[in-house]
Amino acid sequence: MSQPQPFLAKIANGNLVIQILIGIVAGILLAGYSTDAAAKVEFLGNLFVSALKAVAPVLVFILVASSIANQKKGAHTNMKPIIGLYLLGTLMAALTAVTMSFLFPTTLTLDGSANQAAPEGIAEVLNTLLFKVVDNPINALMTGNYIGILAWAVGLGFALHSASDATKQVFQDMSNGVTLIVRFVIRLAPIGIFGLVAATISKTGFESLLSYARLLGVLLGSMAIIAFVVNPIIVFYKTKQNPFPLVLKCVRESGITAFFTRSSAANIPVNMQLCKDLDLHEDTYSVSIPLGATINMAGAAITITVLTLAAVHTMGIQVDLFTALLLSVVAAVSACGASGVAGGSLLLIPLACSLFGISNEVAMQVVAIGFIIGVIQDSAETALNSSTDVIFTAAACRAAEAQEGAAQTAKA
Repeated sequence: MSQPQPFLAKIANGNLVIQILIGIVAGILLAGYSTDAAAKVEFLGNLFVSALKAVAPVLVFILVASSIANQKKGAHTNMKPIIGLYLLGTLMAALTAVTMSFLFPTTLTLDGSANQAAPEGIAEVLNTLLFKVVDNPINALMTGNYIGILAWAVGLGFALHSASDATKQVFQDMSNGVTLIVRFVIRLAPIGIFGLVAATISKTGFESLLSYARLLGVLLGSMAIIAFVVNPIIVFYKTKQNPFPLVLKCVRESGITAFFTRSSAANIPVNMQLCKDLDLHEDTYSVSIPLGATINMAGAAITITVLTLAAVHTMGIQVDLFTALLLSVVAAVSACGASGVAGGSLLLIPLACSLFGISNEVAMQVVAIGFIIGVIQDSAETALNSSTDVIFTAAACRAAEAQEGAAQTAKA
């Protein structure tokens, strides 16, 4: 007869998604009961997010370097089709946002101002990305510059490709050790999300969002179309299988956590663990997930497009089809330069507004509105971005496996 598990062991081995949902409900109830008590538990959420952000850069660096160093010659990592899916998904998101903005035009009350510095053009965004690649590795790790971390990890991995087996094993052991730490941090998600939910509701409530209900409706509607219509179509086209089990699992296990951390970078450890649970190739997801946190920004493309066209409609500017298509491309490219932190896409709105001759002062008022609705907008945006990283990685891996199986069957 088996011994009953201790209480803490039951919690550690329990369903994480259910525990997170319990944390969400508990946070809402606490905020409704006492705003003071809710504010006091904010440190739990901040502690959780800080732990994720602390472990993510080390995880990416060690895992990528180890994967490449230990990669067998001739192994396929499927990165080319994954990057293709990232870019396609981001462009489709921008086009969807343009369509929704024309079907449901939104106007804003522009009477505020903001002081944040914003990029002035596409060249500045690309220039910033280029210099991130050649960042000092220590600084990249300290600041969470994932482009720089990836560049150094890939370089080190290739440099160690011909190293001794003992050296490669050291990196493999380090990778396993960091992964164990990540699993421990992820198990703390219900407590962290409890603190985040309670603090957010106690501070903002939802009253300030009511005046922007139509704008939020267009934003969230566009994101829902991408998440539950466009992404499944792309996955079906790639895998020729029912896409919804994969899509719903990723939205549930990656999207919920990302919704409350509001950071694609902080959600990297969660996505890595999900890819492991899906039995994907580590050589693939160890690179594609941190890369996706930087360039796979469907939610950011929607935010940039919808808020820009809201400003356009407010100013009474006429938009032709060519300009709308150009906006989609600019939004998609700009979204790839959005940082993987909360509100990273909002400061790219002035760049898109410049296409229509809208002044930076007016554009920054739109940015300020973005921060007001950010409690919902940015959370949903990050959930879409982060869950899509795993969806497209899994789709590419499964499509490659199906092709390999078909080739082996044909040979037999």
